[in-house]
Amino acid sequence: MSEIYLGIDLGTSSVKAVLVDADDAVLAGASVPLEVQRPRPGWSEQDPRRWWEATLEAVDRLQAEAPRVLAATVGIGLSGQMHGAVLLGEGEAVLRPAILWNDGRAAAECPELDGLREVTGNAAMPGFTAPKLLWVRRHEPAIFAATRLVLLPKAYLRLCLCGEAAEDMSDASGTLWLDVAARDWSDAALGATGLSRAHMPRLVEGNAATGRLHPALAARWGMATRPVIAGGAGDNAASAVGLGAVRPGDAFLSLGTSGVLWATTDRFRPNPARFVHAFCHALPGLWHQMSVHLSAAGSLEWWAQASGATVTGLLAEVGAPARPSSALFLPYLSGERTPHNDAAVRGAFLGLDHAADRATLTQAVLEGVAFAIRDGQEALAQAGAMLESAIVTGGGSRSRSWVAILASVLGVPLARPAAGEHGAALGAARLGRMAATGEDPATVCRKPVIAETVEPEPRLVCAYAERYAQFRAAYPAMKGVLS
Repeated sequence: MSEIYLGIDLGTSSVKAVLVDADDAVLAGASVPLEVQRPRPGWSEQDPRRWWEATLEAVDRLQAEAPRVLAATVGIGLSGQMHGAVLLGEGEAVLRPAILWNDGRAAAECPELDGLREVTGNAAMPGFTAPKLLWVRRHEPAIFAATRLVLLPKAYLRLCLCGEAAEDMSDASGTLWLDVAARDWSDAALGATGLSRAHMPRLVEGNAATGRLHPALAARWGMATRPVIAGGAGDNAASAVGLGAVRPGDAFLSLGTSGVLWATTDRFRPNPARFVHAFCHALPGLWHQMSVHLSAAGSLEWWAQASGATVTGLLAEVGAPARPSSALFLPYLSGERTPHNDAAVRGAFLGLDHAADRATLTQAVLEGVAFAIRDGQEALAQAGAMLESAIVTGGGSRSRSWVAILASVLGVPLARPAAGEHGAALGAARLGRMAATGEDPATVCRKPVIAETVEPEPRLVCAYAERYAQFRAAYPAMKGVLS
């Protein structure tokens, strides 16, 4: 059998694992669900040990489904949810649940780090890792004092897989401890949170080898050789690798639990004033700009639960809209990042009347997310990223109606890939392949086959432009009420 590559994607809602061959064919896949704990409003946590249990379960399922394929694995790549704070003490013991990317408790600590913008190129946001450590130092001093190593979620999996503490540049960019232009830890940023390089994993590029799988795990999974484990990538950078967005000007829109508008760049181009994320790519010599919206498909999932329906049923009720909804939705269920950096603001329906039914409100949810992403598009444009088109991925991309709304709101064509939803896991597998073979990224990172390109509808472009102006006016008007 030809060489096989394993991609493991640690998401917020599940751990996914896929086996990929040299032709990029996904030969087997497994997914194990995860749950988020919310002990207080605005808090979001998970136990890192559950991530490891779910990873073992996912790969065990691959072995049950395709033992010969798994046995031929020579490279493993990791992708993961960004920003989470995994605090380890003596003996690499987990000291507390990981504080996740969508946790807003550290909002009060962010102003203490805003002076680092010149170093990090990014504004301090509650979801980033550094403010979380200030919060822990202030509110849980015993845990802070016991902390010996701070890892991001996928780096914890690496530690379990091969015993190495290492982090790739893309994920490290989201900590607020990285000098993103220099691709190195910033001593000034670490010192501002009472930490040093001794608390940090070593830095690597995403396609670099970081170690080999523990012998016991290789034996458990019947692997002929101990696979190389790549540096990997943060979830969005892994998606970029999986989508072939590895050349300056490449762009994609991810409609997962959160929403991301991504643009690949050949240099560091920050815009902290509008809360654009300017991070390293997972591949050497590349960076990217990103607008991040905390509740994208998560807004639709919330509405499905609240209305007692399924997401599929809600989308069927809406169909293909002929005009904007009469209602307006602010998708700030967990606050917002780009362009507001407001952890306290909350979502709302506006403009309700007696004629507003469930389909009206569902369409408003889809449009509200699209308007928030247009906010991000304009912030990216101010940083020099003028998007002419984008690939759309993530669970929300399965809805053609939603993609059509987004195309008309953003005013750009959106391409829907023909393949299934393996973006970040496929990107992780590609990184594992490059680490094992030394192949050039330009050769490995091919763009997907496109099933359809959805063009903006001229009539809706004009109508949505008017509605977007109302959306823009709603945030400052509601901020004082819903914060």
